[in-house]
Amino acid sequence: MNNTIIIDKGKCIGCGLCVKDCVASAIKLEGGKAEVFKDCIECGHCFAVCPQNAVDMKGYDTSSSLPVTPMTEIDSDTLLAAMKSRRTIRQYKDIPVEQEVIDKIIEAGKVAPTGANSQNVAFTVLGSKQDAIEKECVKIFRAGVGIGSKFSKSLQGTVIDDNFFFKKAPLVIVVSGKDTVNATIASSYMEIMANSLGLGALYSGFFVACTHINPKIKSMLKLPKGHKAVTCMIFGYPDVHYQRTAPRKPHSVKEL
Repeated sequence: MNNTIIIDKGKCIGCGLCVKDCVASAIKLEGGKAEVFKDCIECGHCFAVCPQNAVDMKGYDTSSSLPVTPMTEIDSDTLLAAMKSRRTIRQYKDIPVEQEVIDKIIEAGKVAPTGANSQNVAFTVLGSKQDAIEKECVKIFRAGVGIGSKFSKSLQGTVIDDNFFFKKAPLVIVVSGKDTVNATIASSYMEIMANSLGLGALYSGFFVACTHINPKIKSMLKLPKGHKAVTCMIFGYPDVHYQRTAPRKPHSVKEL
């Protein structure tokens, strides 16, 4: 059994809240005190729910824990209006993204939920390698007759210029993982954070396709072992201003 969850018996009042909320049923009350008796998934629910702050987690920075801010603090009408206003951005100002902004975007991705609390998502900031990596991808899409159109009919007749993938944006982050769903959810969290900080975003599916067909590009990214690129997120301050939300086709919604 691992020793990640440490319960201070002196602080524990035996309320049982951690027992009720333990996903892995790894905590029990013994002699009126909470006790971990088997391995858990380290989700942190016991740490978060304890009214006495009697739980610690070895190997985790619990000192950075904050009081809970419920989503109800955000006005739902404003949130939905902002979601409707969101647009994919392909025009960016020649302004670098500040490091503190990058840190917040990545932090948002880090706190996104992962199946079984696997926390198996990684973030690769292209940084100084961005131009070289984009150049390699452009080679692939230009090579051969109509190779780009195999990925999308919309590419037929499209001029693939030197900035085709990253649109001269100042920041590109590749989100990778062994699990597609986990990395996708993390990417969504990151985009919401980026938008709240005044940045626009673009998901470059063409770049992800390049990483899957070209070992050299994957090698340049130096992804963790067993990871694959799931999303390529392009960020920057928008150089375009939209006046209204775009219409959407009716969705199919069924109640069973």
